[in-house]
Amino acid sequence: MTPHLDLIGLVAADMARTLDFYRRLGLDIPAGAEREPHVEVTLPGGLRLAWDDVATVRSFDPEWTPPVGGHRAALAFRCASPAEVDRWYAELTAEGHHGHLPPWDAPWGQRYAVLHDPDHTPVDLFAPLPSPSPSPQSPG
Repeated sequence: MTPHLDLIGLVAADMARTLDFYRRLGLDIPAGAEREPHVEVTLPGGLRLAWDDVATVRSFDPEWTPPVGGHRAALAFRCASPAEVDRWYAELTAEGHHGHLPPWDAPWGQRYAVLHDPDHTPVDLFAPLPSPSPSPQSPG
């Protein structure tokens, strides 16, 4: 199965101002979301649009700096499984595409990797990690 486009992620230097802008364009963003480091909304058709503040991005990519003369966007493709994240990352980097962050298990519950497209736009690959099995309870 090939990955499918699931989420467009943007970095917000000023979350409140950014969300206000998109609210004014008609997106239904919950009140109080501007106090969160990560905000996402589901668009008609199921595509999600998300914003992370700079601190959130730097929490997993400490070297990140705002682009100069470029874009503040990343396209995120959902894969069928965590193994598919690894497979697609390996295949695309083997074909010569730039691998920015190799696959890792992110603290938000996803297998994640970041490549750059030929124009240096970040392209994220992700898949939900399996939920941990509940530990057996002792009789008691």
